[in-house]
Amino acid sequence: MADTVTDASDAGIVVDAIARSFGSVHAVSQASFTVPQGSITGLVGPNGAGKTTLLLMLATLLQPDAGSIRIAGINPSADPAAVRSVIGWMPDSLGTWSSLSPRTALKMIGRMYNLDAQAAASRATELLDSVGLTPLADQPARVLSRGQKQRLSLARALVHEPRVLLLDEPASGLDPAARAELRSLLRRLADDGATVLISSHELAELEEISDAAVYMSGGVTASSDALTRAATSTRQWRIRSLDGASLRSALTGIGVAPENIAADNRGVLVSVTGEADAAQLLGALVTAGVAVTSFSPAVGEFEHTFLDLTQNSAADQHPNAPLNGGAQ
Repeated sequence: MADTVTDASDAGIVVDAIARSFGSVHAVSQASFTVPQGSITGLVGPNGAGKTTLLLMLATLLQPDAGSIRIAGINPSADPAAVRSVIGWMPDSLGTWSSLSPRTALKMIGRMYNLDAQAAASRATELLDSVGLTPLADQPARVLSRGQKQRLSLARALVHEPRVLLLDEPASGLDPAARAELRSLLRRLADDGATVLISSHELAELEEISDAAVYMSGGVTASSDALTRAATSTRQWRIRSLDGASLRSALTGIGVAPENIAADNRGVLVSVTGEADAAQLLGALVTAGVAVTSFSPAVGEFEHTFLDLTQNSAADQHPNAPLNGGAQ
């Protein structure tokens, strides 16, 4: 399972008990985690969890009220300029100069990062190719689609070859091919030593690329105990076989309770507790002669953990309330 990172050695990002309020609203009240250099970490949480506020503090755009942050070993509160020189910041939505071409915009950003004219032009050409915007390099930005603007925003974040990347919904508006290219690009950057923190609601996609995850809810990062509980909570696995009737019969025959068996349009769903139980179930089905063609979790690990944490958080806050929100 991809767990919250806690080892501070070789860390690109270290967050220790930070908090930030806006009047009476505690956007972030207790966030602590570490992201190692050369890794990709997903930032997961519901709307209003405090993820964007956290990213803004990491990007030096907000000061924390309490706690400490280190970006590549630098305190952003004490030396924000030094932090900005090593981070690439891609917000959820960043406007473009509608009359400027992507090439011109990237050259200008390069000059802002003190690249000389030749180096800025060369870097712009390189990035336009990396993000797939070469065919539109010299068109005004107003002709770009939402997804193409996201590609340009990513390129702007990469102009100065940052050591730490902070990305807020980077895949928003991208088509499937562009999303695959984004994953490949970020993986290459991490393999080359960059530290990448990504906030996204696309949990299946985030899980595919991330080495670990930080879970937030109500401005608080999830504890290791909560993550352990989520990892061992009941989870549905989807099973497909050449003969659905024999599969159901075999499940009953090996002692799976009927209430733990369901179905959807993609197969039979069986509730199990943990991966060890799932492996035991698969072994029993194969031994029983079932021709299993597919055996996998019904939802990804990030989504399962997110839903478990959210459900338990709601139950802790309202212990007498039904989990489905219906009347008692």
